[in-house]
This record gives sequence, structure tokens and C-alpha cells, in this order.
Amino acid sequence: MAVPCGAALAGSVLPAATGAALRRCGAGLSGRSPWKPLLFLLSPPAFSTTCARCAKDRRLRRKRAISERQLTRYFVDQRKVRVVGGQGGGGGQSFYSEPRKVFGGPDGGNGGDGGHVILKADQQMKSLSSVYPFYQGFHGERGGSKNCYGANGAHMYVKVPVGTLVKEDGRVVADLTQHGEEYIAAYGGAGGKGNRFFLSNENRAPKLFTPGEPGQERVLHLELRTTAHAGLVGFPNAGKSSLLRAISRAKPAVAAYPFTTLNPHVGIVHYQDYEQVAVADIPGLIKGAHQNRGLGMAFLKHIERCRFLLYVVDLSVPQPWVQLQDLKYELEEYEKGLSERPCVVIGNKIDLAQSKINLPLLREHVAERVIALSALTGDNLEELLLHLRELYDTYVKTEQSRGQSPVKW
Repeated sequence: MAVPCGAALAGSVLPAATGAALRRCGAGLSGRSPWKPLLFLLSPPAFSTTCARCAKDRRLRRKRAISERQLTRYFVDQRKVRVVGGQGGGGGQSFYSEPRKVFGGPDGGNGGDGGHVILKADQQMKSLSSVYPFYQGFHGERGGSKNCYGANGAHMYVKVPVGTLVKEDGRVVADLTQHGEEYIAAYGGAGGKGNRFFLSNENRAPKLFTPGEPGQERVLHLELRTTAHAGLVGFPNAGKSSLLRAISRAKPAVAAYPFTTLNPHVGIVHYQDYEQVAVADIPGLIKGAHQNRGLGMAFLKHIERCRFLLYVVDLSVPQPWVQLQDLKYELEEYEKGLSERPCVVIGNKIDLAQSKINLPLLREHVAERVIALSALTGDNLEELLLHLRELYDTYVKTEQSRGQSPVKW
């Protein structure tokens, strides 16, 4: 029997005599009574989960916006991790015995192997903040009687972002650049041998068994390098974050002071044929960044994974081509050939009067293509999006010609 909700009862009309009788009977009822369900119907609950009109509002709350200062605590691009493989289970020592077969011989099984510690690249992970400083694989179980082997220890999987470098003593031992790629950071120990393993013609009743071996122990340094198709490179306050907000749904912090962006942000540019181009907003560089001035090394390492570069210069400053020369110099000093990657020069803040005067001068001093736009007003963003797609298509064809798969988002 279906019970109506409170709204349905409120809209229905009960006979006055029936309602009054039920209330009079309810006043003197005590203990268990068949009238109590009817009295509950006369006083419905405040809400009902079965009626659309009375159900609670179950809409999900909007995600709270995180400021750049709070994001700095959550975004971690390097981590020191100690990994230990699981210990192998010890071998068993037992002898088979049953009625009419007293001397059945040894039947102690081998122990199980210890579990590995495995690093696995995952696209859902964006930072190393969730990586703990210590991981250990599960231990193997001890061998049992009746030649029963111990169970192997389960592997410990550690999810890391795509683009994580694994270093040991300053040497790169793994580079996780693809989703689902795995690296065994520490092997588990082998299981011990039971006394059944040592049975021979010379020794028919061995009592010898071996314990499990300890797991491998290593200290690794994890370093995250943002993987994106294009990288926005420029000095502080050039308008990189504003440009990323204009062409994608990313929301980096924007303010009128330098070094507003303290961490790399990745925005996705969507096209009508469902292709997606990832653009990374690299925090502003300064002169001497290759010498680790400021946070130079922490910013420059994120540019290494970018397939092509977008140099953002401020057209309103005197001699904006000097900015481009300084940026290329810093990139080349950090890594040879980094400044020679496919690129385009973006002249930002074209809405200002001084920028319109400096634009023809910039094109005279620069051999690369110059796209003048305004990230604030959105002027000439279409030209940038079209050229960005041309750079992406060229990158895809180059990777396919080499027999490699291009990075997809």
C-alpha cells in the first residue's frame, strides 16, 4: 500500500467526523494501536523524499574558488619519496603425517613474494601534493603445510601526474609521459623456501627452511614538468594569464602587480572538430632566470615539455623587441635548442595608444610572425586561435611521420 506524501495529504479533504474521531481516540491511546499510522498521516513530516514537490533541493554546491596563495600550498612540483618493497614470506616447516602413513615426508611450502611499489601516471593527477614521503609494498605470506605456497603480497600503486620525472642520485631513471605508464620503483623481496624444497636422496627429512628476503629500498626524487602543447613565455605583467583566460576556461589569478601567477596553469582550447590544444601559462621570467635568480629554474623546467612556444611581449613598453631577445637568451642558456622550437610572437595590449606606435617597430626587428591582440578586449584573438591550430597540426604531422603518437588531451 503506497503512503501519500505530506503535500498530497495537505491537498486532500478528510471527513470532519472521521478526523475528529481519530483525534479524540488518539488523545487517549497509549502503547501499540492500529490507529497510530492514521494519526501519522494527519500530521505529515516537514518534507518527503518521494514527492517531487516536497523533496529537498539536492543540487551540488559550486566548487569554492581557490586563490593563488592557497593554490601554492596545493601545487607541488617536486617531492622526495622513500620506497621499500614488501618483504617475502618465510618458508614453511612441516611434515606430512596421517594414520598408517606416519613418515609422510616434508611438506612445508614456499613463502609468497613481497609486493612492488609502482609509480603510475594518471591524467587526473595535476600535482605531487597527494604523494606521501614513504611507501612500502605489502608483505608476502608464510608458506603452509601440505605444500601450500604463501600468497604474494599486493603491489602498492602510487598515482603521479603525467610528465613526472623520476630521479635517483641526480640521474633520471624514468620519465612518465603517457597516461597509464608504469615504473617499478622498488621490487618486493622473494619468498623463502620451505623444507619440502630441500628434500633429496641424502636428506629425506630436512628441517631446513629459509626466511623471506627483504624488499628493495630506494630514495627517489619526483619532479613534475607540465606537459602541454604550447607554452606562454614572457616577463611579469605581460598579460599571459589574461590571454589564457581569454582563449580557454582556465582561471589563473590576474592582478596589476608582477608575479601574480606563482604556479603553471594549463588551459584547453577547444575547436569545432573536437581537437583540443593545451596551453600552459608559465609564471613570469626575469633576467638571470637561467642562473636560478628568483624562481627561474622552477619556472623554466615547465617549458621543456612544450612543443611550441608563444612569446608574449608588452607592446606598451619602450623597445618591446628587447623583451623577446632577453626571453630567447634565457631559454637558450637554460637548454640548448629550446629557443629554436616553433614559435610565434604575441604583441599584447594593442588597445593602448603607445602599443600601436610600437607595433610596426617590433615587426621590423623581429623575423618571426607577430600577432597583435588585446587579451582584455578580445581584439584579434581569432588570428591567434587559427595560427595556434596550424602549429598544432604541424606538430601532429611531424610526430606521425616519426612513427610516434602525439600528445592528446
